[in-house]
Amino acid sequence: MSFRIQPTPPARPNRCQLFGPGSNTKLFAKMAASDADVINLDLEDSVSPNDKDAARANIIQAIGDIDWNTKHLSVRINSLDTSFWYRDVVDLLEQAGDRLDQIMIPKVGCAADVYAVDALVTAIEAAKGRRKRIAFEVIIESAAGLANVGEIAASSPRLQAMSLGAADYAASMGMQTTGIGGTQDNYYMLHGETRHYSDPWHWAQTAIVAACRTHGILPVDGPFGDFSDDEGYRAQAHRSATLGMVGKWAIHPKQIALANEVFTPSAEAVAEAREILAAMEQAKAQGQGATVYKGRLVDIASIKQAEVIVKQSEMISG
Repeated sequence: MSFRIQPTPPARPNRCQLFGPGSNTKLFAKMAASDADVINLDLEDSVSPNDKDAARANIIQAIGDIDWNTKHLSVRINSLDTSFWYRDVVDLLEQAGDRLDQIMIPKVGCAADVYAVDALVTAIEAAKGRRKRIAFEVIIESAAGLANVGEIAASSPRLQAMSLGAADYAASMGMQTTGIGGTQDNYYMLHGETRHYSDPWHWAQTAIVAACRTHGILPVDGPFGDFSDDEGYRAQAHRSATLGMVGKWAIHPKQIALANEVFTPSAEAVAEAREILAAMEQAKAQGQGATVYKGRLVDIASIKQAEVIVKQSEMISG
């Protein structure tokens, strides 16, 4: 292993990120009362161009008026290829209260995109004497974003999380699909007459996880478009969790429970992880570097795997 130890990501739950348009104020209180760990009030894709100014004003008022409890409160600004993003940043930082935790930057294609927002945010914070430093989350949703994912992950000390935006990513890659996440009917292998379906998002997710873990950032899976398909959502969430992602978006309230279920380590998994740690402690006391647990070899690497599960469980419950 490199002598440069990878940094630890922020110690906060990020199992579910619930999205809601800034143009629909009726949703805000319901979002605040939900079981989502992160609230993303949206100024981008879910808001029409004619409603951008009103949605921004709605969000600024709601940040101060609504009790968000312990939610990590985030606002997704418009992308840097529009004329809206700078006003999003200026008005949020100059007018919204200190309850705002994070700005989400969509369609990030290179480190310079993050630098531009960081420079503007830093100047406004200094000018206005804002006490709390705003965090960033970026969305990887283009071929350029994935090609530059490593430099993006290292682009700013404000960066806490990174998500995969499947729909725009698919369009940027020229993928022949209109689905948002999940299994794609035409992405399969044939064995005889049996179709075996693969995961077209696997490589992108793995690249994001590797970049995030290298730089101490939370890797998050993005949206699953068919909110009537609970099992499809659950299946993709399980794949994401297995790859190392810590949570997933919810574009409908019914997806919150699914995300929390998958990204909360089960009691059985935590119990087994604790047993592995105990078995390794006993092995070390006997001068051994490995031992057998339930018929399989466990060693020092197993300790690290078990600690991930235990720490995640303790953070969520604590």
